[in-house]
Amino acid sequence: MTTYSGPARLILVDGTPVAGMASLSTNQRGGLNGWGGTFRPDQASAELREAGEGLQVELPYEQFGTVAVTGTRKLLATQMLMSLVGQGPAPF
Repeated sequence: MTTYSGPARLILVDGTPVAGMASLSTNQRGGLNGWGGTFRPDQASAELREAGEGLQVELPYEQFGTVAVTGTRKLLATQMLMSLVGQGPAPF
């Protein structure tokens, strides 16, 4: 299993970058190759709550991966945690 945890940007469909922290890992269970994890934006917004597919996650050193949001939940009054599933090769 390969993992990445640290700063990242989520690029919305309209190209808007959202800074935050990502915790991502690959999973290779039962012959299934994939990756996913969570993203905690620095600031929550209505656009993020409505985000779905076709997003990009950008890691340091210009590494990009395509992701879809599978769920969101509130952490505190002003914070949210987004569950992501990767599509294609992992960028880490």
